[in-house]
Amino acid sequence: MNKVVAHFLNGTVAKGLTVDFLPNKDRFHLVVEGAPALEVLISELKGLFFVKDLEGDLGHAKSNIFHPGDMSPGRRIRVEFKDGETLMGTTQAYTPGRTGFFVVPADKKSNTERAFIITSATSSISLL
Repeated sequence: MNKVVAHFLNGTVAKGLTVDFLPNKDRFHLVVEGAPALEVLISELKGLFFVKDLEGDLGHAKSNIFHPGDMSPGRRIRVEFKDGETLMGTTQAYTPGRTGFFVVPADKKSNTERAFIITSATSSISLL
């Protein structure tokens, strides 16, 4: 079971578990505690964030800074979403024209371990 936070294009957020997310599929199921599994269409998402825990750390100040000496594998990338949010991190699989790609955040203290970014939800993507 993967702990995930689904960020939808309409601004809503759903937190839960999934066992059937695959980056090449157009849908997956999200199990939210106390509710039946929800079928989620990739086309309705901004991104799917794989997290350490579903509660997060409300006291953590988000950062998009690469720390000196950070030798994380992959290419550094800057993602700007259509809603104005920016995410900096590394990717090993960004290919223009694909539905989405994974990013590991630059912020090592983030609750997000990796995120599957939906390409159509972005306004710009820059390899650094």
